[in-house]
Amino acid sequence: MRVTAILLITMTLPLAAQWLDHKEAGTPRGKDGKANLTAPAPRMNGKPDLSGVWQAERTPDSEFRQALGEEFASQQVDLNDATKYNISVFWGLKPGEEPLRPEAVAVMKQYRNQVAPTSRCLPASLPSSLFFYTFKIIQAPRETVMLAGVGDPPRQIYTDGRSLPEDPQPAWMGYSVGKWEGDTFVVDTSGFNDTAWLDQMGHPRSESMRIEERYHRRDFGHMDLEIRFDDPKYYTRPFSIKAVLNLQPDSDVLEFVCNENERDRTHLAKQ
Repeated sequence: MRVTAILLITMTLPLAAQWLDHKEAGTPRGKDGKANLTAPAPRMNGKPDLSGVWQAERTPDSEFRQALGEEFASQQVDLNDATKYNISVFWGLKPGEEPLRPEAVAVMKQYRNQVAPTSRCLPASLPSSLFFYTFKIIQAPRETVMLAGVGDPPRQIYTDGRSLPEDPQPAWMGYSVGKWEGDTFVVDTSGFNDTAWLDQMGHPRSESMRIEERYHRRDFGHMDLEIRFDDPKYYTRPFSIKAVLNLQPDSDVLEFVCNENERDRTHLAKQ
């Protein structure tokens, strides 16, 4: 893996921000006042309420070191606010095991001479916006909204029975509809543009990409997430990744504007 690609991850990410000392009503707590993260999941209209501020479980530093080598440690890169899936959606696969078509390999070769879209103040998009910092879910009866701490456009996931658009204008975040399968919230998204990268290694997506997310809140503080990708233009088969999301109690997602006081891009041409 290319350490240079990883270095660019942190160039335009926001500082962690939250409302301090705000105790959110309705949060189950122990005698010490701390949130009881193993309490039963809250429910809305008979289904789990996914609302809250969430963060993907962090990848241990030892796992980064093992995969990237000790050179990684000498770079002093702080990846506490990212996960292995920010680096590669195929993390853990051996060389040659990635289901890449020749078209995908060609696009990745083009990307080698470019910096990631996030380093140019463009959206991280899916799936990276779920693995950078935190994100907030607001669940309502007819739609669910996701706000990304990395500054991506908000996502509107419609649950009013509508279908995905047949001929959508390609968008950074795509177009999403959701439904419940038991206690699992299933989100189907299509209509992406082909500009965003799936990860910092530059795995591409085409306008035919379709992504399915499955969210299962197993208790108050933990949610299982499975993401399935299907893009027949660039990949020989569909593939999936799994992650655990941890609730960040008594916190919030504040606005982040990448272009505000941004000074890194003037130096990127020199990298």
